[in-house]
Amino acid sequence: MSAAGTLIVGGGQAGFQVAASLRETGYSDPVVLIGDEPGLPYQRPPLSKAYLAGKTDAEGLNLRPASYLAEHRIAHRPGTRAARIDRDARRVVLADGESLPYDHLVLATGARNRDLPVPGADLAGVRQLRGLADADGLREAIGAAERVVVVGAGFIGLEFAAVAAAHGLAVTVVEAAARPMARAVSAETGAFFRAAHEGWGVRFVFSAGVTAIEGTDGRATGVRLAEGEVLPANLILIGIGVVPNAELAAEAGLAVADGIRVDAFLATEDPAISALGDCARFPSAFAAGLGRDDTVRIESVQNAIDQGRCLAARIAGRPAPYGAVPWFWSDQGRHKLQIAGLAGPDDASVPRGSGDAFSVFRFRGGVLRAVESVNRAADHMVARRLLAAGTPLTPEQAADPGLDLKALATARG
Repeated sequence: MSAAGTLIVGGGQAGFQVAASLRETGYSDPVVLIGDEPGLPYQRPPLSKAYLAGKTDAEGLNLRPASYLAEHRIAHRPGTRAARIDRDARRVVLADGESLPYDHLVLATGARNRDLPVPGADLAGVRQLRGLADADGLREAIGAAERVVVVGAGFIGLEFAAVAAAHGLAVTVVEAAARPMARAVSAETGAFFRAAHEGWGVRFVFSAGVTAIEGTDGRATGVRLAEGEVLPANLILIGIGVVPNAELAAEAGLAVADGIRVDAFLATEDPAISALGDCARFPSAFAAGLGRDDTVRIESVQNAIDQGRCLAARIAGRPAPYGAVPWFWSDQGRHKLQIAGLAGPDDASVPRGSGDAFSVFRFRGGVLRAVESVNRAADHMVARRLLAAGTPLTPEQAADPGLDLKALATARG
């Protein structure tokens, strides 16, 4: 048995899952988990939903208590930043100069928010939402705010907009695309959520670019749009996507292209180094036809958990390629959106259901690639089974309200 064991850089969902799953496999070598943030590994999805809404507290976000880490011999080192990888010596040099050895290095470095590159983006009152500290700041800011502008109509932006509107604030969402969640969902699903938000008092400005954040005495007072309009605001949330934290890998000479490149087993070209989670780009059958040589980088809890289990099994000597069905969810006000699979903006859409409960089946090349379900959890579970089994389903069948999808999934899956 080696003395170095597995070193995991990144204390979020993916990094924690690798550590926990290693112990579940019976792996007995040392496991060291380091991360930039203070405190225990915690869940991020509730930050923009239940946590901001006051439905859970910081302790309720923790993935496991400190006793779990101790009992499972996971050496957790929060507030620790990795500065450099010495691949020849198999050591990671930390920001304070200390170095840690590894037999296997796992990069679970996650992603960071994309900055808005305009004047005034650093003014007080301009915020982002990625970690617990961001959410704490936003909870305080909501209490003092009156007018809110959200830049970006993605999941995070819309989840925050729903919470802010529920607090009685005047909310405007600015989006560069022509509709909400344009890269993630169909026009039908986007239209539903636009109408829902507008019903809650949210105003949308689409096909709009931001040129500056206006301010007085160091504080933001509004958002200037490309056509000259200034939207008044004393709280501005920037939610325009994320950038993978791949610099550590790139500086070590590992292949990077919008994420750390890994194979189907989540391994880099260095057999002693793997990567997973938000920072990793991997081959996936579900990405077929979406470009990028059928590789994808997925930002989701499901992906982090499933890849953590897959990678831990390989490190423990039971390798298998990663092939889990991607799935996502977003809670916006009283509505729940669940997505199974991966769709592109040009994929065909076939709706099933109507009103506040429906699904949209997405087809690419005549093949079912994804299903978006709004307030129809049963459809979501069936969709995951259909996609996992590769069950044939035509657009015509999906459009038939009499087709028993559950029976189809059970018979084939």
